Amino acid sequence: MYKFLLLSATIVCLVCSKLRAQESTISGTILSAFDKAPLPGASVLIKGTQRGTSSNPKGEFSISAQKGEILVVSFIGYRPQELTLANESKVIISLLEDASVLNEVVVTALGVSREKKALGYNIQEIKGSELTQARPTNLINALSGKIAGVQVTNSNGQPGASSRIMIRGANSIGNNNQPLFVVDGIPIDNGSYNTAPSASATNTNNTTVDYGNGAGAINPDDIEAMTVLKGANAAALYGSRAANGVILITTKSGKGSKGLGISVNSNVTLERPFRLPNYQNEYGQGFKGQFAYVDGRGGGTNDGVDESWGPKLDGRLIAQYNSPIDATGARTPTPWIARPDNVQNFHETGVTTTNNVAITGGNDKGDFRLSYTNLQQKGMYPNTNYKRTTLALNAGYNLAKNLTARASANYIRDGSDNRQNLNLYWTWFGRQVDLGDLKNYEDFNDPTQWPVQRNWNSNYWNNPYFALNRLLYGNDKDRVVGNVQITYKPAEWLTIMGRTGTDFGLDRRATKRARAVGLVNGEFAIDNIFTRESNTDFLVTADKKFKDFQATINVGGNRRYSFFQRDYLQAPELKIPNLYNLANSSTRPNVYNRTTEKAVNSIYGSAAFSFRDYAFLDVTARNDWSSTLQAGSRSYFYPSVSGSAVITDMFGVQSKALSYLKVRAGWAQVGNDTDAYAIQQVYQAEPAWGAVTTFSENNLIYNQDLKPEITTAIEAGIEARLFRNLINVELTYYDKSTANQILRANVPQSSGYSSKIINAGKIRNSGWEVELSASPIKTKNFRWDINVNYARNRSEVIDLGGLTNYQINTGALLRNVILEARPGSPYGNFYGTYYRRAPDGQLIIDAKGYPTMSSDRKVLGNIMPIWTGGLQNTFTYKGVSLSTLVDVRTGGQLFAHSVNIGRYTGVLAETLPGREGGIVAPGVTETKNTDGTFSYAPNTTVVALPEDYYHNFWHPS
Repeated sequence: MYKFLLLSATIVCLVCSKLRAQESTISGTILSAFDKAPLPGASVLIKGTQRGTSSNPKGEFSISAQKGEILVVSFIGYRPQELTLANESKVIISLLEDASVLNEVVVTALGVSREKKALGYNIQEIKGSELTQARPTNLINALSGKIAGVQVTNSNGQPGASSRIMIRGANSIGNNNQPLFVVDGIPIDNGSYNTAPSASATNTNNTTVDYGNGAGAINPDDIEAMTVLKGANAAALYGSRAANGVILITTKSGKGSKGLGISVNSNVTLERPFRLPNYQNEYGQGFKGQFAYVDGRGGGTNDGVDESWGPKLDGRLIAQYNSPIDATGARTPTPWIARPDNVQNFHETGVTTTNNVAITGGNDKGDFRLSYTNLQQKGMYPNTNYKRTTLALNAGYNLAKNLTARASANYIRDGSDNRQNLNLYWTWFGRQVDLGDLKNYEDFNDPTQWPVQRNWNSNYWNNPYFALNRLLYGNDKDRVVGNVQITYKPAEWLTIMGRTGTDFGLDRRATKRARAVGLVNGEFAIDNIFTRESNTDFLVTADKKFKDFQATINVGGNRRYSFFQRDYLQAPELKIPNLYNLANSSTRPNVYNRTTEKAVNSIYGSAAFSFRDYAFLDVTARNDWSSTLQAGSRSYFYPSVSGSAVITDMFGVQSKALSYLKVRAGWAQVGNDTDAYAIQQVYQAEPAWGAVTTFSENNLIYNQDLKPEITTAIEAGIEARLFRNLINVELTYYDKSTANQILRANVPQSSGYSSKIINAGKIRNSGWEVELSASPIKTKNFRWDINVNYARNRSEVIDLGGLTNYQINTGALLRNVILEARPGSPYGNFYGTYYRRAPDGQLIIDAKGYPTMSSDRKVLGNIMPIWTGGLQNTFTYKGVSLSTLVDVRTGGQLFAHSVNIGRYTGVLAETLPGREGGIVAPGVTETKNTDGTFSYAPNTTVVALPEDYYHNFWHPS
């Protein structure tokens, strides 16, 4: 790393030493010849050099140039124009529309830039400016609603929390379905590592707190563009991890700059809870309508209960936790009233501030960009935060006429003083509790017991302010993502590139939990997670034109090495309260240590052919050798082929209605290996038996004969531009299936094991995607742009290799609800027991007045949406823009654990019926007749206590 930083600093110094201002400054405005409207983002380049710039929202630009040099101005959908400079200092350039010149350039696999019209598959690109308009803390959230077929599951609202992303459905039943992230050609780690490290080291830190995901920490201010490679054709050259798609991130550089420049960007975002449950405010804490507080542990009348089945909140006088204590030590009853806004008022306004400063410089010898960004996020819960500092450098230098070097490095330091998640606190609750009164959460009257909580319940729950201030989950992470690249052009048609890069980080997590409910003297834990991935690759590119034909051949190779280490130490009970040191553990500390290594060697190649710049054919091939598989299976090969044709150019179509029409299609395969150490049985460390170190055989049966998963996909689409490019449409159909699924199948407990790793099963996804953009209004001062996307995916579990079902989630929720894969059923179904119904659909009620539960399980819902979409409107007036975005996800069901518990505990408004006089459940009783048939009659049985009814009737189906 020292050598890398030294080389980067050397490049910057060389660039800075060469900066000079011999040329004069040329300014100008770029307009559309059709309506004289400004063209923002138009490219301005000094011909024969790397110097260039782009126009601002008003179509204006400024560039340093010498007399006699040639300006080349281009914009998508317009004919490029060249202008030889004389003595002018200001120019106005009008570009003519030309639908046949659609030379939009995008970044594709391996970082190769290509014209979009030449691609036989669908990709979408988001410019960096779109990522900072309504800046999210987690970068992944910026893609929500903007890319067809991309589904983003946002974080839980806590500072620095993670987000998940999935492209075109789930390819793998038992593995991660998130895409690969690549920054400047180097794959990065997108892991979160939020799960407990082992069963023996009970790490509540990792099971209750979200530490974010790796890609979410990338700074949007440093991003030039993000390109989403959706299908197997687009991502085939990226190897094993590209089966779920690839998201390419290109960071900003100083290319095209002249001299020195400084930019400053500041942003403020405010957050409030969007929606809270519909709480009831008529009955308070207690049970059977009775409550009186003594100690909060059951010493009074139902004062240890954390449910709201107590007395009516009508102002009557009842002893409560905050009632005054008289001289005898008894509590003086105080008014028993509702606190309708207690949960709402507990939340604070979250504030996120971001400040960025960037310095750029460049000339015909090289360029650089140095950026500093500071982000501070204050959460909606008191005493929660997230902070991130990013230092980014991107520099390039022309070492010789045909030899260039470029280096980029991103140093990210992020973390939190306290990450929290109060989980189901507001569903196990007393509706009379004044949360504002709980801010004084500690009792200092007895120093030997400090801190003693002041709380409405001491049986199950901590004071929420105490939890947020004394039960701390913090972390600090240092991370470096960077690479060095050398490019040599021995001939005009031949380019040789070599690159090496790394992504490594150390996340230091500390859990400090004071004496609290369930913790005698508190606990302390340290969790250090180190990750490193290094990639070294080369790419040889030959690009040659032969009359009407052009061929581009790429041949390359890659060496990937991954290293992971996790060291976890926990003092489960402290000897001296509030002294957070492992040596202060009253018992032997729990420990966990795991180290893994993985290597993948790859060779790959591609060939792109074009005929008269309207017919295109691409062929790719890649072979990987993975260290995680056995010698006979570790080599796997996958090819792809795609083609496209611009019909309007091919047949010389000249039409105002149809400006451009392109068809495309492709077929591809992508392989996917498994985790490290999945093929050989190993021992695992266990807690020591006294002074004796112990190990046990793993309860998972590994598989020496594992084969890689293989995803096979086809894709076809149409792209059209209508009415002089006012409307642009892309329509895509895809169909993909993944075979040889790597699963963990359950085995009989009598075998001494719990599960085994197998190759079994096949899953299929197919769907449609529509992308529509239009500019209904384009005038000199005003412009209205619309972007719409729609995607519909259908998935099916085709086969599970003889298994009747496969459990996807790790444990059952209430009512035995489990996410399962079953052959012949859609992916994402969750199954559970249900309430029986009569033939006419009414609930069947038993003799005690409760709905009857089934003995079997059925589909209760599916987590996948029926369709997703987005609608974005941008209005620009004289360079000032207003943008709105609607993210749509229809269909799909949720199993709401909070609603389930809220019904059980009586805090929700829907539990009010029957509070007075009992409940007669709506439904019928069932009687079996002598002939085996059933008859039904209206239910008349009264359940006297509403809590008994709702305890039995949590979640009707």
